[in-house]
Amino acid sequence: MRIGYDAKRAFYNRSGLGNYSRDLIRLLMQFYPENEYFLYTPKTRNRIHFSDEEKAKIVSPQKDNRLTQAYWRSCQLKDQLLKDKINLYHGLSNELPNDLHKSRIRSIVTIHDLIFLRHPQWYPAIDRFIYKKKFSYSCQIADTVIAISQQTRIDLLEYFQINERKIEVIYQGCNHVFKHFLADDEKKRIKEKWKLPDEYMLYVGTIEARKNLLSVVKSLHLGKITIPLVVVGKQTKYYKKVKEYIDKHAVKHIYFLREVSVLELPGIYQMASLFIYPSVFEGFGIPILEALYSRIPVITSKGSCFKEAGGKSSIYINPMDVEEMIHAIQIVLKDEELRKNMISRGYEHAQQFSDDRIAGKIFLLYKRLCNEL
Repeated sequence: MRIGYDAKRAFYNRSGLGNYSRDLIRLLMQFYPENEYFLYTPKTRNRIHFSDEEKAKIVSPQKDNRLTQAYWRSCQLKDQLLKDKINLYHGLSNELPNDLHKSRIRSIVTIHDLIFLRHPQWYPAIDRFIYKKKFSYSCQIADTVIAISQQTRIDLLEYFQINERKIEVIYQGCNHVFKHFLADDEKKRIKEKWKLPDEYMLYVGTIEARKNLLSVVKSLHLGKITIPLVVVGKQTKYYKKVKEYIDKHAVKHIYFLREVSVLELPGIYQMASLFIYPSVFEGFGIPILEALYSRIPVITSKGSCFKEAGGKSSIYINPMDVEEMIHAIQIVLKDEELRKNMISRGYEHAQQFSDDRIAGKIFLLYKRLCNEL
């Protein structure tokens, strides 16, 4: 089988969409090496490199400027796929090329979330317009739509009225580096490099309004919680709001880490006392899964997709209720038996997101679609 992927995010996005793309491509090439894999990207300069990419053919346009790149990805890619005799094309980040349905190439699009429709206040109007047009079109022309959670499936049915038989829920996993424990000397090196405290609570995610870091800072201040907070994530304008609260109330022992490598992040997880993820809404919530594999207790939000990722052992709170958050943090830190139970059951829950299970479900879908020709 000749399988093509939209690899733009795999090569140029270091967070959610990029992680999903890189991991899925890696898994399919690892578990099903008998196939031919093609990675389509509008450019190749200064890109991210990832494991096993040498097993695939990387395809990009000859001319490398922004206008050409966008036109090639949307309007010319179908012809390139036909030229390469692709059997199946997988749009990994919400998009498919124009008119792909007019070819005999089978197509899948993964939709990660429709947050821009459910919470439009967080997105500029022009972004909402473009996203809706691209996402809805791709869902219409795709043979199958992969939703990364039941929550995303619900949103697809509500906002796009897609035939539910066309939707497959296939969860995403997390990078395999989080599934292995680091040696003590390596964790010590990471601790010294980033000047980490002996005990800390961990937050991982972009520092933006939707992910709600300010509520965590407020809970530390108002609850007089003394455990330090380590924050790993890209800063946006929302960071200024968080910093203003920290300065105004003299909240101490908050460590902001930027540009942490994916090889060091597992160690930062594994040394944490608990993980807190108070996002208001997500498509899935990979950091929750990373924390469960790292064997640390998780406090996250009620509703949305969070229970799908966190399982029965995590503690779920109203992310905007600071008093509820304070109580959850205090009980996890004080109750050792609860902590042990959360860790063991959380790690057990994480096993359903193993590499072989995810790769098997994806490839079974590929085979089914191609056998329908």
